[in-house]
Amino acid sequence: MEGQNQNMKILCLHGFRTSGKFLQKQISKWDPSLFLHHFQMDFPDGLFSAGGKSDIEGIFPPPYFEWFQFNKEFTEYTNLEECISHLCQYITHNGPFHGLLGFSQGATLGALLLGYKAQGKVLKEHPPFKMFVSISGSKFREPSICEVAYKDKINVKSVHFIGAKDWLKLPSEDLATAFHDPLIIRHPQGHTVPRLGTYHNARFCFAFSYTLLDSYF
Repeated sequence: MEGQNQNMKILCLHGFRTSGKFLQKQISKWDPSLFLHHFQMDFPDGLFSAGGKSDIEGIFPPPYFEWFQFNKEFTEYTNLEECISHLCQYITHNGPFHGLLGFSQGATLGALLLGYKAQGKVLKEHPPFKMFVSISGSKFREPSICEVAYKDKINVKSVHFIGAKDWLKLPSEDLATAFHDPLIIRHPQGHTVPRLGTYHNARFCFAFSYTLLDSYF
């Protein structure tokens, strides 16, 4: 099992204007027995340095990064193709990866990669991804992207954390509909990684763990 564990990599994509190290800190609040002990987690930084103020300034030290840029309506994107190309190269050189995990912009991007791969647009030589964890993710809104990425239900085991006070609550719910048989775990907080042990009973923790570990075998 130890040798197998070394091959079970999860690519973890951080949120807008944060960093891989910050996402690693966010995820560290979860009970490791849920799945952290079973996978090798990889936390790369975004392709671009933060182009403005970060929401975590004064909470977590810089540097901060972003994967791509976008307009207020989230309908126009800058450097998205460069970001996708960069991530595909990273996955090819550092994989194979068993699955993806993302927070906010990272979750939105991770779902896009899964949808594109399902349609044969990217990562054609990479083995199928087996699982996806979305925390406060959303769909892209540009029609030409949606017509490809969300054309069919994405057949990957997925878990979607959705906060009652999250400004991305409705977009997160919409993203979950892009997946086949998604597991939705709701929490009472906002735009954050929830503390599972605090907000969820054993049934939810078991369902989360079962979904991920079921993809492991």
